[in-house]
Amino acid sequence: MNKQELVEKVAEKSGISKNQAAKTINAVLETVTEELVNGGSVNLIGFGNFKVTDRKSRPGRNPTTGEVIEIPAAKVPRFTPGKALKDSVNK
Repeated sequence: MNKQELVEKVAEKSGISKNQAAKTINAVLETVTEELVNGGSVNLIGFGNFKVTDRKSRPGRNPTTGEVIEIPAAKVPRFTPGKALKDSVNK
């Protein structure tokens, strides 16, 4: 499912226009992104948790030349599914 299909489903299920659904989805995604950029986390009970973790630098290889390179440390967004979501998927 892509974003447009998600907008259509949300509009259909909530009884609002596609335009309103798109604005709502965009607002939710922007809010989650802003919170993660500011170092916070977003916890949606039953659905899951969004947070930022630190990934250490590590050695790697250039696949073209085989040369050993250092992959720099980075902050990485993570999603951990909640119990209700896991249970729904595994039914």
